[in-house]
Amino acid sequence: MLETGDYIRIQFQGEMRAKKPAGAYWLQAGSVGLLSHPASTQTWPYRLPSALAAWAAVLMTFAFGRALIGERPALIGAMLLAACTMLVSEAHLAKTDAILLALVVAAQGLLARFYVAARAKDAAAPSGGGCGTSSASPIKMPGTWEALAFWLVQGAAILVKGPVVPVISLLTIAALGIADRQVRWLVPMRPVLGTIVAAAIAAPWFAAVSQATGGAFVGEAVKGDLLPKLLGAHESHGGYPGQYLALSVVLLWPGSLLLLPAATKMWGQRHRLAFRVLLAWAVPTWIMFELIPTKLPHYVLPAFPALALMGAALVIEGLEAFHTKWARAWYGLWCLVGLTLAGLVVALPIVLGGGFVWLSVPAALGIVLATLLPATLAWRGRLPEAALALGLTALATYPVLFQGVLPSLDRMFLSRGAAQMVKLVGSDGPVVSAGFSEPSLVFWLGTETKLADGSAAAAHLAANRRALAVVEDKQQAGFLGRAAELGLVLEEFGRIDGFNYSRGKRAALTVYGVKSP
Repeated sequence: MLETGDYIRIQFQGEMRAKKPAGAYWLQAGSVGLLSHPASTQTWPYRLPSALAAWAAVLMTFAFGRALIGERPALIGAMLLAACTMLVSEAHLAKTDAILLALVVAAQGLLARFYVAARAKDAAAPSGGGCGTSSASPIKMPGTWEALAFWLVQGAAILVKGPVVPVISLLTIAALGIADRQVRWLVPMRPVLGTIVAAAIAAPWFAAVSQATGGAFVGEAVKGDLLPKLLGAHESHGGYPGQYLALSVVLLWPGSLLLLPAATKMWGQRHRLAFRVLLAWAVPTWIMFELIPTKLPHYVLPAFPALALMGAALVIEGLEAFHTKWARAWYGLWCLVGLTLAGLVVALPIVLGGGFVWLSVPAALGIVLATLLPATLAWRGRLPEAALALGLTALATYPVLFQGVLPSLDRMFLSRGAAQMVKLVGSDGPVVSAGFSEPSLVFWLGTETKLADGSAAAAHLAANRRALAVVEDKQQAGFLGRAAELGLVLEEFGRIDGFNYSRGKRAALTVYGVKSP
């Protein structure tokens, strides 16, 4: 977009990329245009919208939670969300999902305000009564501006990730309607007018991209991306129903220490208005993603804020569920995740990096101690202190992983290694990549990079004899065979062995050039 000035069509190497709408691309392009330059290979300007969105999601979780369940549980719930593995990971990536979460929290938080205020008014409850814990703040009936904000968020969310946020809101409304057998509380939200507002936000871009692509974008997005995810394991990302539940100890870590015991009692609190709307948010959302055949860890992230707020409320109230033998056994089992992360801090540099690093030992010990502290506090029944100690667990773990360990794992970053080798050798002409088409390689080498098979890569070198080729192992035979037919004498400049984490497979790249006389 920045290089072509075309902010309507989404393209990768001149071809239409009908995966997501344009919203996240616009935010990233704005960040880079303001703070960097399209030719720069600095990644942080592209990731900045995700980081800001993650912070916004946490702050809005606290703001909405304070009105629903009270200030102390809202603070702990927001902290549990801020610390969870999945959100921290998404905040470090130039993707749509942290932005999506911020929009989910904004939409669902406003929806919850309308529901709780209307139902509390109908029941003529005392101020704050029935809304969660006794410390919850009174909820005034939202007005026109809040309703408008809800529909504006829905329209913006469609531009970021299509129907995901509207579907989550519809599932919440449907669940509440079934439970209450009425949806009169929706009337102040002006759904008919609001739908028009949301459509007015999203429709102009969809109309423009349809016109620019002859209607191909929307059709390809539905047939090539949405339907395959709904009907099967798209791009080999398959799974089984219940997989997210099995992985929840890691996805919600470190908050899973308290959230999983709390989850066993959340349903029993459904008579409380705050829990009723939070359950209607979290449960259908989680079930929907469990049933979709395509599975990626971040899919269930939109349910996390509701789970964090309910878990925090139960932590403050100190329910018996946290003191059972099963819960204490869980506290011990939970420690295995932290111990595993500590082990990875030592092992990953050996396996995928430059070898053993002495500083990894004290870092791993710090993670172990920060893991044992909240588990010990929870075992002793000091639940609020255990919840706050989980923040220390996150602070001891994530800087080590994201700033220390991961950037040093050279064998995980094949594109970066290939780009460094190309820069060292020098390519007088566009680089061609045979068999390795990760967008990260194009990011590092520039949009003039050619993507081809082995035979076409050899032909490219024949026409550009001072250029270089990056050849993946599976394309070696075709590349070398075609080069021999063309009479090329090749020189191998280096080889990068590693792990293609986006595909979950080992891979190896070799950099070739035509040998000079």
